[in-house]
Amino acid sequence: MIVKQKDLAKLITDIRKQGKTIVTTNGCFDILHVGHVRYLEKTKSFADVSIVALNSDKSVRRIKGEGRPINNENDRAEVLSALRSVDYVVLFDEDSPLNLLLQIKPDVHTKGGDYTVETLPEAKGIMENGGRIEFITFVDGKSTTSIIEKMKKS
Repeated sequence: MIVKQKDLAKLITDIRKQGKTIVTTNGCFDILHVGHVRYLEKTKSFADVSIVALNSDKSVRRIKGEGRPINNENDRAEVLSALRSVDYVVLFDEDSPLNLLLQIKPDVHTKGGDYTVETLPEAKGIMENGGRIEFITFVDGKSTTSIIEKMKKS
């Protein structure tokens, strides 16, 4: 389900009242591929409810450059929300999901194995709120960038 930021506080309160745990992750998820699917399935395994903080189109352009995203934010959010491993998707405009994660206060936050606690900007805020960080190994050779490069060669 796609949730607006303004509705997030009530959603989090309802989830917590039910005694459920929350896992979050974030990213662009531009061209969904098997690496994303496995990553999101692993993310979901850490808690009862999974919330994906999805970079808005403006945010993706700032991070990845002009020409990205390939798929617009509404399409990316709809595709993500259709996956069984994703309970909620919420868009954010900033380069970092830190403010959103401070509002959610996840029990667990996942990120790709290319990060460490020291290099993940949101790590300190999550851990100060009692959450933990789990790093997930990527599937070799599976990335949006590699898909785009392969398409350019065709």
